[in-house]
Amino acid sequence: MDFELTPAQSDLRDAVAALGRRYGHEYFVAKAKAGEHTTELWAEAGKLGYLGVNVPEEYGGGGGGITELAIVCEELAAAGCPLLLLVVSPAIAGTVIAKHGTPAQRSSFLPGIADGTRKVAFAITEPEAGSNFHRLGTTARRDGDDWLLSGRKCFISGVDEASYVLVVARVAAGDKLQPALFLVPTDAAGLTASKLDMEILSPEDQWLLYLDDVRLPADALVGSVDAGLPALFSGLNPERITVAAMAAGTARYALARASTYTATRQVWGRPIGAHQGVAHPLAHAAIQVELARLMIAKAATLYDAGRDVEAGVAANMAKYAAADASALAVDTAIQVHGGNGMTTDYGVATLLGAVRAGRIAPVSREMILNYVSQHVLGQPRSY
Repeated sequence: MDFELTPAQSDLRDAVAALGRRYGHEYFVAKAKAGEHTTELWAEAGKLGYLGVNVPEEYGGGGGGITELAIVCEELAAAGCPLLLLVVSPAIAGTVIAKHGTPAQRSSFLPGIADGTRKVAFAITEPEAGSNFHRLGTTARRDGDDWLLSGRKCFISGVDEASYVLVVARVAAGDKLQPALFLVPTDAAGLTASKLDMEILSPEDQWLLYLDDVRLPADALVGSVDAGLPALFSGLNPERITVAAMAAGTARYALARASTYTATRQVWGRPIGAHQGVAHPLAHAAIQVELARLMIAKAATLYDAGRDVEAGVAANMAKYAAADASALAVDTAIQVHGGNGMTTDYGVATLLGAVRAGRIAPVSREMILNYVSQHVLGQPRSY
């Protein structure tokens, strides 16, 4: 069992960390509060090749895997700049198109995803069905050679920044409906978006989407109708792994800020970190974060090795562990700062909404427990 990064992976980690530090959490917060996007950071990360580390080399990417992309997600978050669109565009859309797209789709989309000039959003969640693809209300039906999409989607990240959105719909296959994925231009006739007001400090907004007979050409379908379910799952495990990596990086950032503060803040003539009541909660959180990072590495390794069933279990566990560890780390960091923890200047309370949301999305901790109960422990299905 090898716990060492390859030289290339180690260099990638160091380089991305250096880029993140040049921007920092103050940049991230300023952009979010101004209602702006982290355009400069995204563009530089794309130019340096970090956004496309998992894209095949023939399409301008680095030829790596989700292991490398998880490194990018974690290190930017550890610098205080968690970029949600890394999960959405390179991890989900990039993986789905690379594995299941047609040759024309790969040639058209992957180079732009790799260099950051093309962002692709992802739309599965619906107001009534959540992310249960068995109950999705968005449907696609044939009209001659075209497709017509109708339905609603919610909590869709970054639609205003993306040129396309990868939409999960249900199509007729004999006497049943099965999922299929479509590449929909965000300026398509019949597609409208409404911004959701969120109590999360983030440069990336959340949107409601309405699809009213959106007409698409035949080549908007990713792969084929039969490829829908495998294509969907090929994107969901990378989503969980990279979300977990981003959570772990955020936790590292919060603990670093807290540790610096507690080691230097003097009360009664000694640093407050000398008190076990302060130091032990930080140490406990640090242990939980390191345990989560091990599971993230395992999940990414299994996924990159093509061991999909095992990767599915590990990806869910990694997401569960990292979300809980991140929420614990940020809460602990705020607590040890005292009143300073609730100020913007100390840079930890600004993370609170995002890490709390991480226990809900993209799959809730309760659904992960259902999955583990059923698929690992052999318990009867509970839902």
